[in-house]
Amino acid sequence: MTESLTHSSHWGAFSVTPEADGRLEITPHKGDPDPSPILQNLTDALRHPARVARPMVRRGWLTDGPGPTTRRGHDEFVAVPWDDVIDRLAAELKRVESEFGAEAVFGGSYGWSSAGRFHHAQSQVHRFLNKTIGGYVKSVGTYSSAAAHAMLPHIFGSVMDVARHNVTWDQIVEHTELVLAFGGLAVKNSAIAQGGISQHIERLSMGAAAKRGARFVLISPLRSDMPPDANAEWLPIQPGTDTALLLAMMYVLDSEGLADMDFVDRYTVGFDTFAAYMRGTSDGQPKDPHWAAPITGIPADTIAQLARDAARARTLVTNSHSLQRSEHGEQPLWASAVLAAMLGDIGLPGGGYHYSLGSLGHTGRAPAAVPLPTLPQGDNGVANYIPVARITDMLENPGVEYDYNGNRLTYPDIKLMYWAGGNPFHHHQDLERLARALGKLDTFVVHDFAFTSAARHADIVLPATMSLEREDLGAGGTDSLIVAMRKLAEPYGEARDDYSIFAGIAERMGRGENFTEGRTAEQWLEHLYERTREALIARGDPAPTLAELREAGDLAIPMVPDDGALMARFREDPEANPLATPSGKIEIYSETVAAMGYDDCPGHPTWLERFEAPRGDAPLWLIANQPATRLHSQLDYGAHSRAGKRDGREVARLHPEDAAARGISVDDVVVVTSPRGACLATADISEDVLKGCVNLATGAWYDPVDIGGQIVCVHGNPNAVTLDRGTSRLGQGCTGQLSCVEVARWTGQVPSVRVHRAPDAVSDVA
Repeated sequence: MTESLTHSSHWGAFSVTPEADGRLEITPHKGDPDPSPILQNLTDALRHPARVARPMVRRGWLTDGPGPTTRRGHDEFVAVPWDDVIDRLAAELKRVESEFGAEAVFGGSYGWSSAGRFHHAQSQVHRFLNKTIGGYVKSVGTYSSAAAHAMLPHIFGSVMDVARHNVTWDQIVEHTELVLAFGGLAVKNSAIAQGGISQHIERLSMGAAAKRGARFVLISPLRSDMPPDANAEWLPIQPGTDTALLLAMMYVLDSEGLADMDFVDRYTVGFDTFAAYMRGTSDGQPKDPHWAAPITGIPADTIAQLARDAARARTLVTNSHSLQRSEHGEQPLWASAVLAAMLGDIGLPGGGYHYSLGSLGHTGRAPAAVPLPTLPQGDNGVANYIPVARITDMLENPGVEYDYNGNRLTYPDIKLMYWAGGNPFHHHQDLERLARALGKLDTFVVHDFAFTSAARHADIVLPATMSLEREDLGAGGTDSLIVAMRKLAEPYGEARDDYSIFAGIAERMGRGENFTEGRTAEQWLEHLYERTREALIARGDPAPTLAELREAGDLAIPMVPDDGALMARFREDPEANPLATPSGKIEIYSETVAAMGYDDCPGHPTWLERFEAPRGDAPLWLIANQPATRLHSQLDYGAHSRAGKRDGREVARLHPEDAAARGISVDDVVVVTSPRGACLATADISEDVLKGCVNLATGAWYDPVDIGGQIVCVHGNPNAVTLDRGTSRLGQGCTGQLSCVEVARWTGQVPSVRVHRAPDAVSDVA
C-alpha cells in the first residue's frame, strides 16, 4: 500500500492514503476527539470532472480584447497555452497600471482556499499586486463578521478581545452556570478554523458543562443551532428580533433592581442615556417584556424569568455571526454587550460576553504563543478600500460617495478584478445583479482548481493546484499543532500552484525579483518556518528542522495561558488596564457613534424597523445559513457535500404547517422566489424550523438557467434570492442571513444540474 502522508484542512488535520481506483482514504488526526465529516469531501476531489485542467480564456476576451461585456458567464472558453496566457495577462496588467493606476485593480480572494500558510491564495494574490503594480483596492471585514468588526471596537476597543482571547471552552466546562446563546452554538460552524484545527472540542465541552449542571438556552429560529449534547432549552425567536428580546431582559433587570450597578458604574459609560431609551422616558415606549413579546414571538413571562435567572447565575452571553448578518446587525451585538455588563460577569472565568463563540473553531481557545509561518504580503500603495460586501455597489457606482464607520468614501472605478482562492458567487447576495455588475469590468481573472461559478464568469481562468498537490505547512492561530502538509499527487492536468503562476507573470512584467525575492517555493517554506523555529528555540521548546517536522508529521506548539486576557485584567483594575475606547471603558452609549449621525445606527442599542419584512408576495423568512456538509462552497462536488443533496439539489427545510399550506411534501422540487430572483431546491419538512421560516443553506454552486425569461438557479443557491443591502451606514456588512421569500411546488420540467462539470473547451486560439 502507498505510504500514508499527513495533511491539513480548515476542517481538520488528517492523513491520506491513495487507493487503487484513484480515490483517497482520509483518516482524521488521531488526537481529534470529534472529527468533522467534511474531511470526506476530499476522497474523490483530486481527479473530479469539475477540475480546471488547462488555462482557459473567454472567447470574446480573446477576439475583442478587454472591455465591458454582457457575455461573461455565457461565452465559450478557449484552452490557451501557459506561455500565451501569461504574456496576455502580463500585458493587460501593465496596460491597466499605465492607463488607470493600481487604484483601478481590485484584489479579491477570501482566504479559505487552503489551510497552508505559504500557499495561501489570499496572501499570494495580495503580495503579487503589491509587489508588481504597487497595490490594489482592498476589501475590509468579512461576509461573516463585517458589522461586528466595525461596531465592536466602539464598545470594547477591539474585536479580538471579545472574539478570540476571551472566555474559553475549558472555562465554560468548569465555571459557567448559564449560557444565553443568541444565534446558537452550531458545531457545523465550529468544525471550521482558518489554518487548521487538530482537535474539535466544542460538542464534548458543551456536553461536559451540561453534565456538571450548566444550563444552555438556544435563542434561534432553528433548533439545529445547538447540538443535543448541550441539552439546551430552545426559545424559537422570530428572525432578526434578538435586539428586542435583549432590551426587554435589560428592562427587567433595571426595573426589578437585579442589575449589577456597581459593575455598570465602574466599568462602563453612558448607561443613563441608554436607560432613558430602555425605560421609555425618551420616546414614550418602555422596552418591557409586553412590548417585546409580539415582536419576538416569546411570551412576556418567559422573557422576564430568563432575565431573573441570568441575574442569579454566572452567565455567559454569546452572539453567533448570524446575528449581525442581517439588517441593523450591529444592534444585537451592542445590546448583548450591555446585557452582559448589567449582569456584571464580564471578566470572570466563564462569564460575561463572547462574540462569535462557536461560530468558528478559532473561538473559545487560547492563542498560539509563537509566530506562525505566514507569507508577508508587502505594502499596499493604494489607500482606497471598500467594505467587503459592497462589491456590486462598487462596480455599479464608480465615483459615487457612501458612508462607512464615520467616513465618507468614494467607490473606485475598477477596470480589472483579480481573484484567487475564492468564489464571490458563494459569499455575495443577489447573484443575477452581481453577474451583471461584473460585465462592467475590462478584465476578470480567476485562479482556481475547479470551475466554480466565479470561474465561469471570468475572462481568464488559470488552473491552480489543490493543497494535496503541493508541500505546505498548516497552522491556525489558536491551534496547538503545526501540520506538515505533504504533497500526495502530481498536479491535475496543467495546473500550477499560485506562487508559480504569479512568479511567471511577475517575470514577464520585468518584476520577478520583487515578488519572489529569489526564492523557490521550497526555500520560502524553509524561510517562513525558520521564524517559528527560532521562537521555539528561544523558549526552550522542541524545534525540529523542516525535514524533521515532515518526518514526524506534526509539531505541538506552546499556547498562551488561559487567563481571561484583557477582559480579566480590565475587571481587576480598569485604570491600569483600560480598553481602547475613548473612555477606556465599555461604551453603553458612544459619543463617537452618535456623532456620525446615522439614523440606522444611533449612539446606543436601539430597536429599528427593517426594510425587509414579510409581505404578500414574500411571506416567509429565508434563513440562508452556513452549510453542514462543506466549508462555504468549497468542494461542493465532494462526496460528503453531494450526499447532503437530494437528486443533486440543495435541501430547503420548512415547518409542517407552512409546507401543508403550500401543498409541499418531502422530496418535492420547490421554487424559492423573491424580488431578486429564484432558485430550485428539494423540500424537507421539520418542526426544528420555526413556523414562517424556510432554511436553505448557502454553498451550492450557482447554476443559472433561463426559464421562460426568468433566471433560475436550478441547484439551490439561496443567494439567487437574498438581499444585497448593507447592515447600516456604520458597518455596511452583509445582510444575506435573512431575506423574505415565497416557496411553492415546482410544476414545470426539472432542469438538470450541470455545474459540477467543467465547461467544454475549444482547443485553439484563433
